[in-house]
Amino acid sequence: MATINLESLRSAVNSEIDGAGQDLRQHINQALHQHPETAYKEVFAHDTITKFLEDRGFSVKRSTYGLDTSFEAEVGSSGPLVVICAEYDALPQIGHACGHNLIATSSIAAFLGAAAALKQSGAAGRLRILGTPAEEGGGGKAKLIDAGAFKDDISAAIMAHPLCRHQISNESGTYPGLAAMKMIASHKFRTEFRGKTAHAANEPWNGVNALDAAVAAYSSVGLLRQQMKPDERVHAVIEDGGTVPNVIPEYTRMNWNVRSPTISGADKLLARVKACIDAAATATGCEVNYIVAPTYSNLIANKALCETYVDEMEAIGEKVLLRQEKPITASTDMGNVSHVVPSFHGAFAISAASDISLHNPKFAAAASTDEAHEVALRCAKGLAMLAVRVLLDGELATKARYDFEHNAEW
Repeated sequence: MATINLESLRSAVNSEIDGAGQDLRQHINQALHQHPETAYKEVFAHDTITKFLEDRGFSVKRSTYGLDTSFEAEVGSSGPLVVICAEYDALPQIGHACGHNLIATSSIAAFLGAAAALKQSGAAGRLRILGTPAEEGGGGKAKLIDAGAFKDDISAAIMAHPLCRHQISNESGTYPGLAAMKMIASHKFRTEFRGKTAHAANEPWNGVNALDAAVAAYSSVGLLRQQMKPDERVHAVIEDGGTVPNVIPEYTRMNWNVRSPTISGADKLLARVKACIDAAATATGCEVNYIVAPTYSNLIANKALCETYVDEMEAIGEKVLLRQEKPITASTDMGNVSHVVPSFHGAFAISAASDISLHNPKFAAAASTDEAHEVALRCAKGLAMLAVRVLLDGELATKARYDFEHNAEW
């Protein structure tokens, strides 16, 4: 890196992001926050982001890789490739309670900043922003992997996620960000129980109660929790529980997540959960059908990329935490990407009350503040410089590839 002027590149990144800050606030952050859309229905977000990029002179491909709400834009025509992933889906009923409006903001800002610095450098390198829909349960990145979005020789795929400030801490206190954000694996699926209707008062013995099967499955898994490990999770909701109380339900549907720190652990836990579900079907005389969604792999942290991000955040006055000892007991389809290419998935802290977590309406409110926007932009500056350094520093790219292949347990 001796021949690369990092301060000049940082100046280019910072200037570009600062200059775009208000437009990002109005036309990306707030626009998406005010129009929340769930998995694979992010039409407004897709159109808004692609127009934003096109208005800045970027050539954008819409509805890429067979997904209506995916997109990509790229600068550079040769050399190594870094992909910046952008998320923008929301949660049913509670909107952007996972802060994906801020993820879109930070990823787009990072792309703008890194593109400006790469142009200034005059060096070879390719920078791509990839729109990744349906992180919230839809496995958008898993489908993008299958469709070839990550088949190129990619030096790094990067992004960052907002968290509550109290979630990023160690014995020394809290931090404004985290580099090595590890998460656990998750199997996602639905179950359908089918029985037989009957009059619930007159001749209930002639019915086969699909709601009883759902309740029995839910209760059995509740009992299983006593034998689960502390870092494992199972949760479910009954999406369809019947119609009216005087009709024995012939159909119910449940939505399940089964999580463990590794895929192998999740596979073992899944077998135990399915035994509970199958037993409930047998006990009630119902048939059971499984509808399987993409599995989320555990998120791997890359040592070289994380250390570089920490350095770049320190260069703008932010002392972020390098790593936490235990993974966060949540899951992301970026985990799947981290098993395919060297990946960075950091976190930035926004202000929320200590009793508020992600997936709460008050976190959605916190994700819309001016303060949260500024935090996302500071993170974007670190992401942009991380991308630029991977593109321009072959030694760093080699270290990241080595850590990906040989140091996944870091």
